[in-house]
Amino acid sequence: MTNQMGGRRRVRSRDSISFRKGQTAARGRVSGWIAPLLVAGLSLGTIPAAPAWAQSYSFNTVQIDGNQRIETATILSYAGISRGQTVSAAELNDAYQRILASGLFEEVRLEPRGNTLVISVTEFPTINQISFEGNRRLKTEVLETAIQSQSRRVFNPATAERDAAAIADAYAQAGRLAATVNPTIIRRSDNRVDLVFEIFEGGLVEIERIGFVGNRVFSDSRLRRVLETKQAGLLRALIQRDTFVADRIEFDKQVLQDFYFSRGYVDFRTTAVNTQLARERDGFFVTFNVEEGQQFRFGAITATTDLPDVNADEFGAALNVREGGVYSPMIVEDNIARLERLAIQKGLNFIRVEPRIVRNERDLTLDVEFAMVRGPRIFVERIDIEGNATTLDRVIRRQFRVAEGDPFNPREIRESAERIRALGFFSDARVNAREGTTPDQVIVDVEVEEQPTGSLSFGGAYGTNGGFALIASFSETNFLGRGQRLQLDVSGAEENQTYEIRFTEPALLGRDLALDLELGYRETNNSFADYDTSIIRFSPGLTFPVSAGGRLRTFYKAESVEISNYEFTGTLIADEEAQGQLWSSALGYTYSYDNRRSGLNPDAGVLLQFGQEFAGLGGDSTYVKTTARAQAQTSILNDEVTLRATLEGGMLNFTSGSSRVTDRFLIGGSIMRGFTPDGIGPREVRTTGGAVEVNDALGGNMYAVAKIEAEFPLGLPEEYGIRGGLFYDVGSVWDLDLTNANTIYDDFSLRHVVGVSIFWDSVIGPLRFNFSKALEKEDFDDEQTFNLTISTRF
Repeated sequence: MTNQMGGRRRVRSRDSISFRKGQTAARGRVSGWIAPLLVAGLSLGTIPAAPAWAQSYSFNTVQIDGNQRIETATILSYAGISRGQTVSAAELNDAYQRILASGLFEEVRLEPRGNTLVISVTEFPTINQISFEGNRRLKTEVLETAIQSQSRRVFNPATAERDAAAIADAYAQAGRLAATVNPTIIRRSDNRVDLVFEIFEGGLVEIERIGFVGNRVFSDSRLRRVLETKQAGLLRALIQRDTFVADRIEFDKQVLQDFYFSRGYVDFRTTAVNTQLARERDGFFVTFNVEEGQQFRFGAITATTDLPDVNADEFGAALNVREGGVYSPMIVEDNIARLERLAIQKGLNFIRVEPRIVRNERDLTLDVEFAMVRGPRIFVERIDIEGNATTLDRVIRRQFRVAEGDPFNPREIRESAERIRALGFFSDARVNAREGTTPDQVIVDVEVEEQPTGSLSFGGAYGTNGGFALIASFSETNFLGRGQRLQLDVSGAEENQTYEIRFTEPALLGRDLALDLELGYRETNNSFADYDTSIIRFSPGLTFPVSAGGRLRTFYKAESVEISNYEFTGTLIADEEAQGQLWSSALGYTYSYDNRRSGLNPDAGVLLQFGQEFAGLGGDSTYVKTTARAQAQTSILNDEVTLRATLEGGMLNFTSGSSRVTDRFLIGGSIMRGFTPDGIGPREVRTTGGAVEVNDALGGNMYAVAKIEAEFPLGLPEEYGIRGGLFYDVGSVWDLDLTNANTIYDDFSLRHVVGVSIFWDSVIGPLRFNFSKALEKEDFDDEQTFNLTISTRF
C-alpha cells in the first residue's frame, strides 16, 4: 500500500525489534508507514532451484510448529494439504498464501523435509492495552469509538493502519488537517503488545478567504452570511466555524441552493467548489462557482382534479399563493400541505396533491397546477420508537398528526420528523417508513439519540440602566423526560433584584395547548427615581393556536405592589406611597399573529399583538389595560439592507380609584431610544428658591411610539459580525388621573430622536450600541445619548 509520497506503512516498535519509520503524510494522513510484521516468502533452500520447480511432492506427515493459541487442525484446514496428496511447488505456495491471508500469523514458513512437510508459524501477539498519546483537542473516549483494534484481541498491522487513518480523519473533521498519527507497539511477555497511537495534533487549518464566481444578483458579502462556514479574521481565536471541514462545505452548497430557490432562482446551481491549500499549509482559499439564472415569479395558479367527490373550486379557494409573487418551493409545499389537510377535514382519505409546473420563458413565470389525485390505500400499522432512554414515548408520539390505523401520508411523516428535531431534545432523529405485515400497511420507525437538555449557569450582566448584576440560572427544557420546561432565575443587580420561577407544559392533556406558570419577586432601588418598589406576581396562562400564524394566550394575574422609601411629602407619589401595599387580580388575553412562523417569506415578516387585562376580580384595583403592537421587517437591495418599522401603544383606564406610578406606562429605554426608562412624559417638578427640589417621573395612562430603522453592512469583513444602523423614534406618553399645580407635560407632546447603531454578533451574544440625539424634547426630559446592553455567561 502506497501513498502520494511513496513508501510502505509500518508499525513502529519501542523495543529492541526495530522497524523503518516512514515519511510524514500530507493533509492529516497517517504519518508513520505501517509495515506488515509478516515475513513473506518460502524459506530459502527448502525449494529446489528453478529447473526443479516442476517437481512434485508427496508428504506422509504434516508437522505444525510454533502455534500456541491456534489449533493445529485450523492451520491444516488453511493449508488444504492432505496426507499422501501429491502437490506441486506452486500448490505449496498457494498453501502458504492461504495461511498468511488468515491474518493470524506474523510469520509463516513451509519446509519440505523428505516425506514430512514442516509448517512453522509465528502467531501475531494479542493486544494487552490500547492508549493514545498527545491528544488534547479530541478526548480519548472519542478516539476509542473511531478505531477497530480492541484489547485482548489479536493484533493486526493492517487494522492498526486503518485505525491510524481513522484517527487522522477525525482530526481532519475538526479542522486539523496537519494532524499525524504514528501507531507504535510495545512488546510485553507472553506474546502480548501494547498498541500506542502517537498523535501530533497540529494547528487548525482555517479558511482564509471565501469567494464566489458567477454571482451577479447577490454580493459576496451577502452570500457569505448564508453559509455555515466563515472565513477567518481578526477574531479567529474566538470564531469556531472558520476551520476547513469538507462535510460543512457540502452542507453550504445545499444551503446556498435553498437560498436562491426561495428567491425564485430555480435554475441556480453550484458548478464547482475550488479549495486551494496555502503554501504554508495553514489555510484554505475556497471559491464557489455558481450560475444564478433568472428570477421566476408565479404565473397562473389553479387547482384541478378528476375525482368525482372532490370540488376543485373549493380547494382552489383555499390556496394561499398570489399570481405575480416571487416563486418559492416553500410556498408550493405549504399549499400542498394546506390542501391535504383540507381533504382530511372533509373525510377524503388518500388524496394526494401533485404540483404540475409549466415554465414560461417569455415572461419568466411558472404556472402551478395543484392536481388532486387518489393515492394508494396504505395505512399506518404502528409507530416504533427507539433510543429514548429519558424522553417518554408520548412526547415523541404527539409530534405525529397520525396514529396507528390512520391513512399513511408521506408528507405528514416528513413534517413529523421535522417537529421531532425541532424539540431540541435529540442530537439526531431519523424517521423512516417500511413495509408492514401486509403490502397495504407501513411501519414508521423513529430512532433518536438524546442529548443533554438541562443547564446550570452562573454569570454576569451589565446594562447602562441597571448596572452590574450577578446571575444564576437553572434551565431544563425536557423536565423528567416529559417535554416540560422549568427555569429558575436569580439576578442581583445594583438596582434590581429578581427571583423568578417559570414552568411550561407545552401539550396539556395531550393537545396543542400550552400551560405556563410564573411566580416572581422583584425589588427595585432605582437611581432614576426617588422611591423603591417591591412586586410579587403570580400568573398562570393557557396558549393555543387559532390560525396558521395566530396564537391566543389567556391568563390570570395576581400582583402585589408596594412603594417605599420616598423622602418627600405633599406630592402625588407621596400620596400613592401612603396607600401601602395594594393587590390586583386580573384576567386577560393576548392575541399574536406572526407570519414568520410559516417561514414562507424569507425577506419579510409581520408581527401583530393585541392584548387586554381586566382587573377587579377581587383585589384593590379595578381597571382595563389595553396594549397593541405592530412590527414589520423587509430586506431590500438584494438583502443587503434590512428595514424595520414598529408601531405600539397602550391605554390604561381605571374605573374606580386612580392609577399609581407602578401601574402607568413609563416610556424610554428600549421602548423609545434616546431617553432613560422614565425619561419622558408627565412629571411633578417642585422648586424651592429657584432650585429643583422634586423631579419625579409619573408615567402616563396612554402612550404611543413609532420607530423605524435600517440595518446595513459597513464594508467590514463578514466574519467580524459587525453591521451599522440608523434609527428614528417618535412618541409620547401622557394623561394622568390626578394632577396638581406642579404637574407638567400631562398633554400629548411628541418627542423626536435620531441615532446610529452598531450591531455586533459577538461570541457572548448579539450586542447593540446606540448613539442617539433628541431632535425635539421637553426641558425636564431625561435624555440618554448612549446605550449598551451586554450579557455573558461563563
